[in-house]
Amino acid sequence: MKASLNTDEQKWQAVATRDPAADGVFWYSVETTHIYCRPSCPSRIPLRKNVRFHPTWEEAEKAGYRPCKRCSPQEPSLPERRARMVAQACRLIETSDQEPSLEALAAAAFLSPFHFHRLFKEVTGLTPKQYALSRRAARVRESLAGRGTVTDALYAGGFGSSGHFYPKAAGLLGMKPREYQQGAPHTTIRFAVGECSLGSILVGATDAGVCSLLLGDSPEPLVQDLQDRFPRARLVPGGPDFDQWFASVVGFLDNPRVGLDLPLDTRGTAFQQRVWQALRQIPVGTTVPYSEIARRIGAPGSARAVAQACAANPVAIAIPCHRVIRNDGSLSGYRWGLERKQALLGREKESLPG
Repeated sequence: MKASLNTDEQKWQAVATRDPAADGVFWYSVETTHIYCRPSCPSRIPLRKNVRFHPTWEEAEKAGYRPCKRCSPQEPSLPERRARMVAQACRLIETSDQEPSLEALAAAAFLSPFHFHRLFKEVTGLTPKQYALSRRAARVRESLAGRGTVTDALYAGGFGSSGHFYPKAAGLLGMKPREYQQGAPHTTIRFAVGECSLGSILVGATDAGVCSLLLGDSPEPLVQDLQDRFPRARLVPGGPDFDQWFASVVGFLDNPRVGLDLPLDTRGTAFQQRVWQALRQIPVGTTVPYSEIARRIGAPGSARAVAQACAANPVAIAIPCHRVIRNDGSLSGYRWGLERKQALLGREKESLPG
């Protein structure tokens, strides 16, 4: 994720700290050496009065500066080269009828299997095998959603036989294949819709825990969202014990200090589950950059994938994706509206003691 660097002072701070997030955003030159560099260059930090900034490396060369031999600023940065390499491997996995071996993927990237495996996980947050399995699961879901048979779906997902597919099916789909295909017909979801200080709110739960916690401007779209996710589940009014859950959610919105500890029934990929678990560890009233969440789950190069997992979060505030921000401290998009994100963070900070 590119940093927001609008002023020369911000750019200078990036140079002074050798910030790799600034690479590709701008380049700098040094008048006394007539050399230009990328912000993360490991060379000695120049004096501020000798530094000039350029929007592209071509502009630096037009101004008469030569490229630094240490950071090769006219070439893609190391993170960019790694990202391209992994993207090519992902395309190879996605377009292959059979799952490519680790050795084949590593050979295509001109790396050893060990180094390729480590690089792939660092960038995506998943091992090549986990990524391949997630893509196969996506093809299975698409086939089942298109009303194909379970047999059609398992072959569409690249599973050679039912024996290879069925042991993994529940983990891939969150339920048995036939139930997924039929819209979870045997699942009962209790739900309640009401109004709160942030607009309309819906809370839905299976016997295992809360599966939907949605915010919006009116109740009808929220109910439609729940029905779309579980088209053949049995939706029933919450009941007295469920009303207590609903009240605790509304109470948390008004007073974040009380906390919110509800059992959850969230269905996502292995990577999404890791991200969501990390989000639940962020204390009330604090914010964390996407890159820090990526680091905490052991995938420091996967900030973009972390953002996508936040966007897929089905339970607002219970999994507090509103506490994740850009690296420069600014707020990014929020599934339930940026104004609600600002309001949630403001309330949480106000609720802190002292």
